[in-house]
Amino acid sequence: MRFPLFVAAVSRRSGLPSDQAAAVARAVLDTVVERMAGAAATADPTGYLPDELTELPAGSGSTRPVEFLRRVAQRAGVDGKTASVGAEAVFATLRETVTVDEFRHLVARLRTPSAGPVDGPGGHLP
Repeated sequence: MRFPLFVAAVSRRSGLPSDQAAAVARAVLDTVVERMAGAAATADPTGYLPDELTELPAGSGSTRPVEFLRRVAQRAGVDGKTASVGAEAVFATLRETVTVDEFRHLVARLRTPSAGPVDGPGGHLP
C-alpha cells in the first residue's frame, strides 16, 4: 500500500485531516517499533508498510498502553484523544493491509509480561 492511500484510510477512519493522520501514523509506527519485543526490530514489522513509513528509527523496549499513547501524542504533536483515535485507525488499517496471521504475529510481538496484552477498541484483537 502506498503512503498516500494508507494516510487516506487512517484519515477516513479517524476523521483526522490528512496531515494529522500522517503525523499520527508515523508516530504510532515509530512507537510500535520501539515496543517490539525479542530479536531485531525493524522499521517495518509487517514487511508490507509504505516506503515512507519504513524510515523510522528502530529501538527496543516496552510500554503500557497509556504510555504508548502518550508517546504517540508527543511524537505527533497532538492531544491524547487524537492519539488514541489515530492509533485505533492505524491498527484498523494495518489489519486490512496485512494477512490475519501477519497481524497476529505483529500483535504477539507487542505483548510483554509487564505490559500485558494490547487490546483493540472492543477489548480483543483477533
